[in-house]
Amino acid sequence: MKETDERDKLDGMMTNMARGRVALGVAAIAAPGLTVKAMGMGGGTDTGRDYLVRAFGAREIALGAGYLLSRDDSGRRLFARLGLAVDTLDLVSGLKTRSGLPLWVTAGAVGIAGSAAGLGAAKVVRDIMS
Repeated sequence: MKETDERDKLDGMMTNMARGRVALGVAAIAAPGLTVKAMGMGGGTDTGRDYLVRAFGAREIALGAGYLLSRDDSGRRLFARLGLAVDTLDLVSGLKTRSGLPLWVTAGAVGIAGSAAGLGAAKVVRDIMS
């Protein structure tokens, strides 16, 4: 496979991840209680939790939209690096909260954050090497 094909494949995955970020962010802002319940992290009404989930949603929309709306490679490089930093911190946070959450919740959160960090790392490394 040619390097150009690999680049296009990685760019496509990053674009899809950015779209997913925007979708998750919109869901978190529109329905924070449902978002938390779907993630297995509680239910019911909690104003403080809902505020933080909405802030998380805003962060996801900013990262995803920033990547998608970047008009050149330098903008996408910047948002890939920001996403890598955020996803790595999410991964570490997920591991640190393991004792307080069901295993399947931790596995899901760590799996998603780890996958996003891995994809972001591949993009950042490729950008640095090219």
